[in-house]
Amino acid sequence: MTLLAYQVFLAVVEQESFQKAAQVLNLTPSAISHAVASMETELGSALFIRSKQGVYLTNYGKELFPYIKNVQNSEEYFQQAVAQIGGMEKGVVRIGTFNSACVEWMPSLLRGFEKDYPNIRIDIYQGSYDDVYQWLKDGIVDLGFLSSTSAGDLSCTPIYQDKIICVAPQGFKTENEGYITIEELKKQRFVTQREGCDADVNHVMNKYDLPGGGGSYIADDMSAVSLVMGGFGVCLMPELVIRNIPFPVEVIPLEVEEKRTIVLAYVRSDVLAPAVQKMQSYILESFQKKAEEEQ
Repeated sequence: MTLLAYQVFLAVVEQESFQKAAQVLNLTPSAISHAVASMETELGSALFIRSKQGVYLTNYGKELFPYIKNVQNSEEYFQQAVAQIGGMEKGVVRIGTFNSACVEWMPSLLRGFEKDYPNIRIDIYQGSYDDVYQWLKDGIVDLGFLSSTSAGDLSCTPIYQDKIICVAPQGFKTENEGYITIEELKKQRFVTQREGCDADVNHVMNKYDLPGGGGSYIADDMSAVSLVMGGFGVCLMPELVIRNIPFPVEVIPLEVEEKRTIVLAYVRSDVLAPAVQKMQSYILESFQKKAEEEQ
């Protein structure tokens, strides 16, 4: 298979349409169809399911996807290496991030990095822990922000300790000034995010046998805070989620110290492209400097 064939395959996957893939690659739809048909003939199996709703991978295509993505990544890494040898700093870095890390850190990281490396493009992919993990495994992103509990078998470097706190409606009074006890939390009604959205908070809830949400299946932080603001209950969440954002809620420390460890994750550090290595170093150095300033 040629590099163009790999590009066609990935464009069809991303666009879920031969017509849209043709537009992205500046080819005709018939050229896309011919390329896909040639791939399927060469491989001896169908890669895509064609339907009125769109074009989707077969199970066989799904199995091949990460390998074809790695071929494309290898070509990108090669071009970056050639540019670096020629004295140019260029390339593409794709970063996966969960919501609160994106809101709190990405603007300043992007501004600083682009100032030093204006010819390196940064693509941001935002999703849940599960999304970022799978994007890394499939080669969709090069680097990812995750919690240590969700990094699985990925290589990673710890960069930040984020406290778990209680968020309560405005005017909420605790039995003890300045903190809330576990026993008091057990008496509360909770707003919780659905399973898989915040593994660290779920771990704390299970650890102390705290009551579940009782009908709330929230998928994002801001919706959970909005329900708390409306008096629907209290919630536990990482401090990073609401830092520097003036919500009309009470932010209350727990009597016990619980934290999530945020990590910078990647599949293998020894195969990172030159541009990715520079971004990795920039992120790690930025957080090291941040930690030193906070001491």
